[in-house]
Amino acid sequence: MRIVFMGTPGFAEVILRALVENKDIEVVGLFTQMDKPFGRKKELKAPETKTYILENHLNIPIFQPQSLKEPEVQILKDLKPDFIVVVAYGKILPKEVLAIAPCINVHASLLPKYRGASPIHEMILNDDRIYGISTMLMDLELDSGDILESASFLREDYLDLDALSLKLAHMGADLLLSTLKNFHSITRKPQDHMQASFCKKITKADGLVGFTDAKNLFLKSLAFKSWPEIFLENSLKLLEVELVENEKSHKEGEILAIDERGVLVGCLKGSVRIARLQAVGKKPLKAKDYLNGRRLKVGGILA
Repeated sequence: MRIVFMGTPGFAEVILRALVENKDIEVVGLFTQMDKPFGRKKELKAPETKTYILENHLNIPIFQPQSLKEPEVQILKDLKPDFIVVVAYGKILPKEVLAIAPCINVHASLLPKYRGASPIHEMILNDDRIYGISTMLMDLELDSGDILESASFLREDYLDLDALSLKLAHMGADLLLSTLKNFHSITRKPQDHMQASFCKKITKADGLVGFTDAKNLFLKSLAFKSWPEIFLENSLKLLEVELVENEKSHKEGEILAIDERGVLVGCLKGSVRIARLQAVGKKPLKAKDYLNGRRLKVGGILA
């Protein structure tokens, strides 16, 4: 089975690895985003999928086109894929590509819920009890094609973005292998477009928080752990946040207790414990040390 894989981040790399390691599958090409400037020095950083292929010296050609027009369409045709697999690629596929071979997308939600760029963030932010993933036959619209298969699990513990992404990626790899193996016997299920919900691309501004609702603040800390993290209006980052309770009413940002575990901060609804704090341009500090440096004590306001 000849597969062209289109995918970019670590989530996609987990699934690419499963395809490469399967003896019945030949990955004949990787299409991924271009290397992008990263960090303060703006050094070029390769997509994780590309890095995986290069570091493992795999004989798989890598393509990083700005768009999927000619000559890329002809390149794709020449690779003679049985399937094109798309996982967090970051580009819309034109009809010329969709016509080459069945295009199967692995999408990290139970479609039609959470179409778009940030489904895993949305699962966390909405405090979903069930997490899931779908394989879908792609069409011209965004995440709107027929559902092929899906898998889900009931949440037992809170998971941050990295942990949930990894779990869903491994689940998605197994699901994709099943979909590819059984493709011709699977009954496609059209999506109920009336039930569709959409999620946007995450921006830096999404990380701005206040001490209004403890549960919401905690969920944001999980969803935005890798980037953009969560921060107050003065840009103070709140690191390693724990939800203590979500019932009592406090002054917004009131320091309720300070100990080795962190600072207990009151919200209009509930309270959170924050283990570490990081001011702009500074290294992260234990909350206790940061507060000592700012001469903030119990009864003061963290703002």
